[in-house]
Amino acid sequence: MFDKPFSAACENNKGPILAVLRRYLTAPATVLEIGSGTGQHSVHFGAALPQVTWQTSDLPANHAGIRAWLDEAGLPNVLPPLQLDVAGGSWETGPVDAVFSANTAHIMHWPVVVAMLAGVGRLLRDDGLFMLYGPFNYDGRHTSESNARFDLSLRMNDPGMGIRDFEAVRDELARAGLALEADHEMPANNRLLVFRRSGASPAAVDPD
Repeated sequence: MFDKPFSAACENNKGPILAVLRRYLTAPATVLEIGSGTGQHSVHFGAALPQVTWQTSDLPANHAGIRAWLDEAGLPNVLPPLQLDVAGGSWETGPVDAVFSANTAHIMHWPVVVAMLAGVGRLLRDDGLFMLYGPFNYDGRHTSESNARFDLSLRMNDPGMGIRDFEAVRDELARAGLALEADHEMPANNRLLVFRRSGASPAAVDPD
């Protein structure tokens, strides 16, 4: 029997993330999750948001774990994982209403992050949302000592990894046709950035 993978970070952050997602995903929608990882987020969000069709995706190495969570949950609105290599240029899905990704930007090398952001711009329908969760730097500075230590550990493991600058992410998404709609402060020095593909309202930033 295949043991389901488990992430303590997913278990801790799924509640706060869902509280934000509920504010945006109020109507029937198709959501692509980039980097579904263990699959924990997909079943938690899918169960709480039955009006949403949640499309999981990841590299093939993670598919068995995702399927284990999906099989146990048996949710009709959470779909089996697509093979998605964001740097490969070919995404096996059509236009979607929203894209969600958690804790991916600091693991991917920066050129891959750029490819992901450009791909999101191509994939989203007009007025579609991109919701990106994780730690970010602002004005080139870490927001906490713990983030600075985490960033150092990432770069020691792989120099291509690292916490990304909010401004660099925002600017790449602007090139893809998305504008910042909100910047939500989250527990453990994380953020949930919300971008809209078109018709964006002026950006709102939660105070630190």
